[in-house]
Amino acid sequence: MTTTNESSKHVPYREIDRGTMHGIKGEQKIYRFDNGYGASVVRGYFTYGGEDGKWELGVVTFGDDTWHLDYSTPITNDVLGHLQWHEVEEILDQIAALPKVEA
Repeated sequence: MTTTNESSKHVPYREIDRGTMHGIKGEQKIYRFDNGYGASVVRGYFTYGGEDGKWELGVVTFGDDTWHLDYSTPITNDVLGHLQWHEVEEILDQIAALPKVEA
């Protein structure tokens, strides 16, 4: 797996080291935006594209400090896999621009 130093204009709400499996480091970055949406961005052995060093992204909604995957946004109705970091950045911009989550 190719490891790159991804930097982001978006600051992760939380970063989690998921350990190593079959020589592939697992990592997760949780992003939280003011509109109530966010993203779970993961890379590891069991993620779409993880074996090639690529990222998987799921759109999430927050309730206090908890979050869950949201498949009802115009961005996607599933997780997005096999992403280069610049593609993750573009999708994070789209998520941050969504209208505020209705309570």
